[in-house]
Amino acid sequence: MGAPAVIPLTLLPGRSDTPRIGRDRLELLTALIEAPGFDPLFRNTLIYIPPQHPVFAWQCAIEACERVRRVSHNLCGAHHAQWEQAEQTGQTDLTKRTFMNNATPLAAARGVNYGRCRICPDRPAAHPTTRLCHQHHNRWHRGSAAHLDRTHLDQWALAQHALPGYGPCKARCPFSAFTSLGLCFQHHTSYESDKRPGGARAEHPDGRIQDGDGRPLPVTYDDEAAFNAWCATAEPVAQPGLINLHGLPALLRAEIQWGLHIHAHQRAQHSQWPLHGVRNLVKRCWNGAYTSLTDLHDEGYPGLTRKQFDSHVRRITTEITNHLRCVYHSPADTKDAGFLETDHFGRRFKNAQSNFDLTAVPQRWLRDLLWDHLAEWLRSPQCPRTRGPFDQLRRAAVELGVFLHADAPEAGHDPTALHRGHAERFVADQRHRARHQLPSLGMLLVDGRSPTVTDLSCQFIFNGARKLLYSAITAGHAERLGIDTGFLTAIPYGGTGLQQRSRNPFSDDVARALTDQTNLGRLDELDRNDRGLRDIWETIVATGRRCSEVVELRLDCIGRYSGLPMLWHDQTKVGNYNEGIRIPEPIHHRLDTRRTKTLQLFEKRHGRTPTATERPTLALFPSNVRNPNGRQSISYGHFNDRFKTWIAGLDLGGAHVPHQARHTLATNLLRAGATLTHIRRYLGQLSERMAEHYVKITNSDLEDILNTVWVAGPGAPTPGALLGGDTTPMDRETALALALDLSRRSTPADGGFCTYQPVVDGGACPWNLDCENCDNFVLSGADLLYWRRKAEQWRTIAENAPDDATADYLHTAFEPTAKAIKGLELALAALGLLDEALALDLRRPQDYFHRTWSTAFRARDLASLQAPDDATGRP
Repeated sequence: MGAPAVIPLTLLPGRSDTPRIGRDRLELLTALIEAPGFDPLFRNTLIYIPPQHPVFAWQCAIEACERVRRVSHNLCGAHHAQWEQAEQTGQTDLTKRTFMNNATPLAAARGVNYGRCRICPDRPAAHPTTRLCHQHHNRWHRGSAAHLDRTHLDQWALAQHALPGYGPCKARCPFSAFTSLGLCFQHHTSYESDKRPGGARAEHPDGRIQDGDGRPLPVTYDDEAAFNAWCATAEPVAQPGLINLHGLPALLRAEIQWGLHIHAHQRAQHSQWPLHGVRNLVKRCWNGAYTSLTDLHDEGYPGLTRKQFDSHVRRITTEITNHLRCVYHSPADTKDAGFLETDHFGRRFKNAQSNFDLTAVPQRWLRDLLWDHLAEWLRSPQCPRTRGPFDQLRRAAVELGVFLHADAPEAGHDPTALHRGHAERFVADQRHRARHQLPSLGMLLVDGRSPTVTDLSCQFIFNGARKLLYSAITAGHAERLGIDTGFLTAIPYGGTGLQQRSRNPFSDDVARALTDQTNLGRLDELDRNDRGLRDIWETIVATGRRCSEVVELRLDCIGRYSGLPMLWHDQTKVGNYNEGIRIPEPIHHRLDTRRTKTLQLFEKRHGRTPTATERPTLALFPSNVRNPNGRQSISYGHFNDRFKTWIAGLDLGGAHVPHQARHTLATNLLRAGATLTHIRRYLGQLSERMAEHYVKITNSDLEDILNTVWVAGPGAPTPGALLGGDTTPMDRETALALALDLSRRSTPADGGFCTYQPVVDGGACPWNLDCENCDNFVLSGADLLYWRRKAEQWRTIAENAPDDATADYLHTAFEPTAKAIKGLELALAALGLLDEALALDLRRPQDYFHRTWSTAFRARDLASLQAPDDATGRP
């Protein structure tokens, strides 16, 4: 079942003269619920969820099975047990899809609403087969129709008279009663199981009508007050697929309806809300007599002893109240309340909530400055990519505010009483704390401890506070508040040089220990859910990628191009997306195996393989938390925690982190002959200075080496052939794979480069500089015009030959070179360098590192490529 089309809802605007928080919250939610974009499924008091709803599916995924699925599974309890047994028997060829196709559907076990009686429109049906009310069902089986065949049920039913109903259920329930007691079927069952409080009973429990006048039989009570008290406290009816909001306060009911709609139509990653969790929330609201979910959220969750129950109620309540903040509060309201909602500005940081709390800043004027600055940041195109800059600016404001609260007159609440001395004392206090490693004044960690002030934190605090106070001058707030300019300008610039030691590469013994098969097996043991921790680590070691770049790999991140294994990934830190690099065969095999496991997890969860639309969005290393559709990767924190545990168990000494593998690879690349330019391109760095930071060497150790794509020269057995194999027709992926495949030392030659290592190292050429007939001769884009002129020269000589035999000989002699030129043009075109190569007429020193200059091809590889419109090699 597909999700219904949703029209985006426009929040009601909050005006400065009428704050939204002061308006009727029920009015706001009612307007949103009645809007055209609201899903009609969630408008009613009794919400019947379709069995296979895309978000709230509750029925077993096996066709025609009417039982309720288990939490986090798509099968009911009985079928799930059968599937687990089939897995334990070792039936490796049995997929979950095959099992589901062959499974026998089961009828509903309990708690099902059978609808209305087919004879009495005011009475509920009591049996799924006959669809008759309790009295007519008894008549059919034991009364006047007992002698009839069951095939005559329809005929018998037409001859019966409808009986009046018993009215609605007395237990705060919207369903009809099915006996004279005035209770629906499920509440009647609950009443019996609770030992009949109050002793209510009818004269004839089977529900026969007294004297035939249609009135129910009288009900007698041992204690009618006790019976009424039980009805008032009875929990709502629970049926498969039903969310019963009957009896809840109007505001609370509207909040739950709004939360269900938002959760059902979230396009981003969301948690899983099982229907029994939503029903538990409704029960909690019934028992607590709340009027709003915000009351439940603020009160907490006392009395919840079952862990699963507590987690579902807590999660659902928190998510709904988070969404309600943007409805109940306008941006001006959030400023007054001391927090900021990024959703008001259309922004949401990755893995972060919309709410950004500012209440830790004691002074209202300083908190307002912070709010205005962050709001302006969110409105601007230069909004930070992550939440880190926001946290740093808030920490600066908190540290300054807490210090002023202890040092300034009137606890810093009067900005006109502040002067330069207060800012200078704040700076001195921060430096004193950093020098003596004292705790922070205002910040608290998750565990309640105060973090230690360091030189680095001082830098962030000074820069943040300086930026915040200077913004008060530029925005005109300083003049309005009457703040002394000396106070606003006294905080010094913290600087940009991070005074911290960079990580060293792994030493040889540590590197061996971290790649030892026995030690890697220990890392596998820490991966209890088999999410690929070892695969992540080995990929980081082999490729030098950032940890987050590997953790967030997508399902189809690997592939072969001309037989070469490639890895495609996003370098989000530097803005490079879908970057491809060559990877070793063992890593390709390991990632391919992991991809198979991930597909098996998806098939096991959903009972099908992912569609072509779903595959690009699936994570290669999927999380098992808040990840119903498989798009969320495991977190960096999860991998890092397991890595720390693994390192601690190896007892290697010192503090080692995964990022050191990146330093190690950079150093090894330098030793293998790569330059800083090549290392920067391969590692995805913004500058050579950053690459130098990774490789730990000085500029005197560098050598200039061409980063080339090599092709065979005219003298090779197959001139112009690419080393990656046959690539006709050439595409960009193949050219890129080859460009990263061969980076080696070379020396310029006439019309190309020589790769014969003795000659590159300064030795004499054993073939007397016969480059055009040498297998070690390669061509680059800078040589294209040279060889085109050569082709024109040979063509002119052939045309002026005295006879046809001589002309044919000249064409044949130049044919290998012509093929190499054709292949060079195809390769350059695939890389988008053909126009630049045609515009480059001379070799100049400044062109040495240009891609057209540095992209070279082996001539024998190029000769094997043929243009689509020219299959001949003639010049």
